Amino acid sequence: MASNQTSRHPKPASRHPKPASKAAEPESKATVKVERITTGALAANDLTKDYGDRPALAPLTLHIPEGQRVAVVGHNGSGKTTFIRMAAGLLDPTGGTVHIMGHASGTPAARSALAYLSDTPSFYDDLSLWEHLEFIARLHGVDEWDQVAADLLDHLGLYDRADDLPNTFSRGLRQKAAIALAFVRPFELLLVDEPFVGLDAAGKVALLELLDQAAADGASLVVATHELTYVERVSRLIALRDGEIVHDGAPTDANVAELVAPN
Repeated sequence: MASNQTSRHPKPASRHPKPASKAAEPESKATVKVERITTGALAANDLTKDYGDRPALAPLTLHIPEGQRVAVVGHNGSGKTTFIRMAAGLLDPTGGTVHIMGHASGTPAARSALAYLSDTPSFYDDLSLWEHLEFIARLHGVDEWDQVAADLLDHLGLYDRADDLPNTFSRGLRQKAAIALAFVRPFELLLVDEPFVGLDAAGKVALLELLDQAAADGASLVVATHELTYVERVSRLIALRDGEIVHDGAPTDANVAELVAPN
């Protein structure tokens, strides 16, 4: 009997095929949804970061073309540092991806393409500033690194401190030392987190000049900052609030003071 029932009742699919138009429609939508950009200086796709049950960065998707100069602003705790550190490959995302110059963040190729300047720099306890510069420059194959290093130290007012240990420096001098280490090596993308904190007026001017020169040389710059004198120099402003992008466009189209104000 079971055999006869099977032959008398074929599967409904053969009698009632699905209309082709309805079957194709969801496939088309799905294709658009999963499309991801991984080229350019920086590409983030659905990037998230949670600390326990507290989201620090909502699903964030953005694309920064090569050669673009970007400022990232937002109140304290808005997600700026979290985003910069994940892009630099120093913090694992909860979800999503980041690509640097087409390479997955954190890979040797991505690290080679970018330089990272932190607002809380760290140094080796037993290396002088000059030895730090030599180590970084030789690691990245810089020719005539000693002249490059000497010029940087002179520009930042640190030439006379070259043989001193950076860990003995004041907050401002430590920041200047970190700036020298970031710029002594080649990079296609520079990621910077609050670089002006702790700098005196001369240090801020020196850093602005270095950033201007890097941009003129074709590097891409992504700088998280509250310094309005830098925001005025960029072509694109991204503002974060509670881990979400609330502005992405020209700095002239935004009220920066409101964007960085706490909730």
